[in-house]
Formats: sequence, structure tokens, C-alpha cells
Amino acid sequence: MTANLVVIAVVALLILAFLAAAITILREYERGVVFTLGRFTGVRGPGFQIVIPIIQQLVRVDIRTITEDVPSQDVISQDNVSVKVNAVLYFRVLEADKAIIQVADYRRATSELAQTTLRSVLGKHELDEMLAERDKLNRDIQEILDTQTDQWGIKVSNVEIKHVDIDESMVRAIAKQAEAERVRRAKIINAEGEQQAAKKLVEAAGLLSKEPQSMQLRYLSALQDIAGDKTSTIVFPVPIDTLKDLIQGFRTSPGGGTA
Repeated sequence: MTANLVVIAVVALLILAFLAAAITILREYERGVVFTLGRFTGVRGPGFQIVIPIIQQLVRVDIRTITEDVPSQDVISQDNVSVKVNAVLYFRVLEADKAIIQVADYRRATSELAQTTLRSVLGKHELDEMLAERDKLNRDIQEILDTQTDQWGIKVSNVEIKHVDIDESMVRAIAKQAEAERVRRAKIINAEGEQQAAKKLVEAAGLLSKEPQSMQLRYLSALQDIAGDKTSTIVFPVPIDTLKDLIQGFRTSPGGGTA
């Protein structure tokens, strides 16, 4: 009787151990890649799962979005400027079986690929583009990574360049370049203003030349403005045509003689 109880207890323990090894619970964000006698037999989850010990093996895969820091990379831009660039990578597993079967360590592989792609893409652009067109560069890197990791069942959703570190000497050079650019723009704006003012003066002169009386009124207005100033000298503007008439009259008068 005692021997039977011992046997029953051993069998019960074996059954409990079997069930403990066979029962697996996968969370909502987990999937299980199942191998039966070494062969891939499907993806399970989430929820309650039974895996036959020894015969079957289940590998858990997290399908949540993973944030991966891309270490700082030394990049030489197209205009031969050496900079250090780091970024952050967002990706998730879409096909758990590919992520386990096609690559040994999908997280490490994705991180290494991001580093080489970062250097390759940024090396094709000048420093000004790295600083001013980050959104475009982020999209370019994301598209390349997404295409290459598709065979691993991974979706790269976003890439963000965090910092572009430049040498102090290069920072001073960029500041000088920015100052020169501001001066250039100021000169262009000033020249455009003078050009517009000159056009308006030409238009005004054309209108005044059509009406001689308006020219006289303009002279009187100018004299009134001058008289209002505290000055002892008044310059009276005389039209060139008037001076020519006076000189011509002087030459033709009996006592004027000829030049």
C-alpha cells in the first residue's frame, strides 16, 4: 500500500512538472516562435499556450516599439568637415518568425546597420545641409533602414538625428559666415530700396516735365521749406532752360557781343 502511494506521488509530481514546463503564458505585446524538433512550426500568442517539453521550443519576441540610441559616429561631410553625429532609432518587430530565423540578434543587427547608414548618408551632404535639413536627412535614413530590415521582419518607424557636434574653430568660422551673409543681405535690400526710389523719381520727373506750372509750384514749395530752416543762405533753383534763354539773349543783345 505504501509503495502504491509512493508511485502515485511520483507520477503526480511528474505530471505537475510536465504541466509546469508545458504551460506558457504570453503577454499581449509578446509573440512566441515555436520550433518542433528544430523545425519552425508557427507563431503563437498572446495568451495561454502549451508547448511539449523537449520536443518543442518557444522563443519569446517583444513586438513593442524599441528605442535604440545610435552611438556617436565620426562623419566627414562632402565639404570635408569632420563632425560627430548621434541619433535615436525607433523600430518594432512585425514578423516574429523572420526576426528569429533570418538574423541571429535583430536588435544588434539593426543598431549596427543604423550606424553604417548614418555615416553613409550624412557623408554625402555638406555641413550646412546637416544643420538646416535634418528632417529630410531623417527621412532618407529611415527609408534606407526600413528597406534593408524588411527581410528581418522589422519596421523602422522613425530616425531622429540628436546632435551634430562641431569643433570650436568650425563654430567660429560658421559665425563669421553667418555675419557675412547678413551684411550681404542688408546691402542687397539697401540697393533694392535705392533702385525703387530712383524709379519713383524718374516717374515724378516725367510727370513734372509735362506740366511746367507744376514745376514752378514745386520750386515754391522747396523755397518755403528752406525758409522755415534756420539758415542765412537760400539757394534758388533755376531751370537749365531758363539759363540758356538768358545766355542766348545776352549774346544777341547790341552790347553783349559774341563769344
